[in-house]
Amino acid sequence: MKSSFAAAALACLTALPAAAQDRFAIPVTAQVLPGWVRDDGARVAAVHMSLEPGWKTYWRAPGDAGIPPSFDWSGSRNLHSVAITWPTPQVFDQNGMRSIGYEDELVIPLVLAPTAPGEPIRVRLDMEIGICSDICIPHSLNFDETLAGGGSKPTPAIAAALAQSPYSAQEAGVTAATCRIEPTKDGLRIEARVTAPSAGAREVMVIEPGLGDVWVSEAQTHRTGGDVIAVSEMIHVEGGAIAVDRSAIRLTVLGSSHAIDIRGCSAG
Repeated sequence: MKSSFAAAALACLTALPAAAQDRFAIPVTAQVLPGWVRDDGARVAAVHMSLEPGWKTYWRAPGDAGIPPSFDWSGSRNLHSVAITWPTPQVFDQNGMRSIGYEDELVIPLVLAPTAPGEPIRVRLDMEIGICSDICIPHSLNFDETLAGGGSKPTPAIAAALAQSPYSAQEAGVTAATCRIEPTKDGLRIEARVTAPSAGAREVMVIEPGLGDVWVSEAQTHRTGGDVIAVSEMIHVEGGAIAVDRSAIRLTVLGSSHAIDIRGCSAG
């Protein structure tokens, strides 16, 4: 479903006149911020994207109207592992469809753990992202950077992005998170219930199943007393059976005041 959306978006782009293609040729610019080195030897770096006015890009779970980002680190050297921290995104409603992402600029903090601490890290990263204005198009970003040296003083832009990440369940006062899962004709129905103080007006919950081959519908979210409740459908992209591990399910509550990141849920 996502790949067909991307293909359709690309078809729309190639159907535009040459002058229009030129006008939209570079709606985003990006760079790697080298950051700083932690006491444990890991480097805190970031990808910094600047978007042209009127353009937006997408969060890791972009919604039905968005194009999910992907990261390919193959070709990197002295890079053992990467941890990505996403700042809290915005919820966009356009033409009756919901998408989740960012406008103007985006700093994505990265924790790069080297295989050999103290040695330079060569970052060769190919990113596939979606960007949208009046049209939505897939876009490639390619980086080849060697990160070496640097002190331990945090970079303000990266520190600010880290501060914009969602609260953990504990920080937000979550006392319970349950998922009730039932079979349907096409897959599964999931009802997620999070007991927590309000995250602000118009709360939206995003349900990520922890499975790459499962599509999850836009959650219908509402609050009842101390609980925020969301219902979604899960369908295997190839029509197969779905084996859900509740500990791998990720729930994100997006509100006007803050966001909450909940890892795992118990049986409801």
